[in-house]
Amino acid sequence: METINIQNPDMAWPIAADLHFPPDFDRNRVYPAIISMHPIGSCKEQTAGNIYGEALAREGYVVIAYDASFQGASGGEPRRVEDPTQRVEDVRRVVDHLVTLPYVDAERIGVLGICGGGGYAINATMTERRIKAVTSITGVNFGRLSREGFGGFDPIGTLEAIAAQRTAEMRGGKARVDLFLPPSVEQGRAAGITDIDVLEATDYYRTREPQPNGVVSALFSHRGAAVGWDAFHLAEVLLTQPLLVVIGDKPGGFGAYRDGLEIHGRAASKHKQLKVVEGWSHYDLYDKPEPVREALSAVVPFFKQHL
Repeated sequence: METINIQNPDMAWPIAADLHFPPDFDRNRVYPAIISMHPIGSCKEQTAGNIYGEALAREGYVVIAYDASFQGASGGEPRRVEDPTQRVEDVRRVVDHLVTLPYVDAERIGVLGICGGGGYAINATMTERRIKAVTSITGVNFGRLSREGFGGFDPIGTLEAIAAQRTAEMRGGKARVDLFLPPSVEQGRAAGITDIDVLEATDYYRTREPQPNGVVSALFSHRGAAVGWDAFHLAEVLLTQPLLVVIGDKPGGFGAYRDGLEIHGRAASKHKQLKVVEGWSHYDLYDKPEPVREALSAVVPFFKQHL
């Protein structure tokens, strides 16, 4: 693995990334490449890198897992901003970098995203034609989630609150940082939380795979863009590249099951595949060996066919 900072001439800040290489990597050869996108609140060292990134590298791909702008080891201020438009622009910057690498085949670039990264991967693929195939692992449409569960099913009220908070901060007030998760599973249950996604996310980020940059929080005053965004907008027209959607069949509050069925149905792709991993949940697909193996049993042949 090689850690790099991507800095293009038109970028105001660097994007930190890890390059995962095939076991027999030779810089004099040319390889297909896959961009691996982390979930909302995650980082490149978690599931995008240490699970799917490493697995796909073992299959012969150069895989780049990177931290989103304003997050992790990447640049950008203020910190902890989850802006879908910037997340999609980050993909273009990463593609820009890949096409300059002599050992990457610029005609064989794919993208894989997990959770919110899955929604961003799908959205970016629609308008980034250098991406030839896209896989969503338990992907979530963060715009829909921001209008619904993360916005109390009151998008207008949420936008009014964001506007008031942003004004307060511009006048010198304290920034509001929202935590997506409780401090522990036990404290979540004690607070009355029963949703499988929230409790299992807490277990993943707090217990199974804690990382300093897996912050699972966001600056509230900069969440307005997400409320007005839709990962699947124009999918019937623009999403023509091959698509693989992987979801577990245990639905939770973040909505990956419903989002997966929706985008599979709406995509204009002639080659599209839906893989339902039975008996497993959203966060099981992050790192649990059995469901990850089943997901990869679809992911690996999909990329072999289309890259």
